[in-house]
Amino acid sequence: MTDPEYMDRAEATLAAIERSCDRINDATDADIDNQRVGGMITITFRNGSQLIVNLQKPLHEIWLAARSGGYHYRLDGNAWIDTKTREEFFGNLTREATLQAGQPLTFSPD
Repeated sequence: MTDPEYMDRAEATLAAIERSCDRINDATDADIDNQRVGGMITITFRNGSQLIVNLQKPLHEIWLAARSGGYHYRLDGNAWIDTKTREEFFGNLTREATLQAGQPLTFSPD
């Protein structure tokens, strides 16, 4: 994958996270806050806990920092897949956000 291809796909993923945060706030009382600075999004929950998603341009990866640990994702076809567990990014983000928010939340690439 070229650097421009990585950036196109990675930026689309960050935009999908932002859309998911907006949708969650419109549809639930989760009251999550998302702040984007460059290639990093910080999602803050009512209890003060955070998830951090950031781009790792030199590695062509997306990283997720959560209470449970750190995860590294590489593009495998059309999905970002964890380099250790082989789990998909949006599934993991949904799981981690649900745990940290204390209520069911759904993040999706659409």
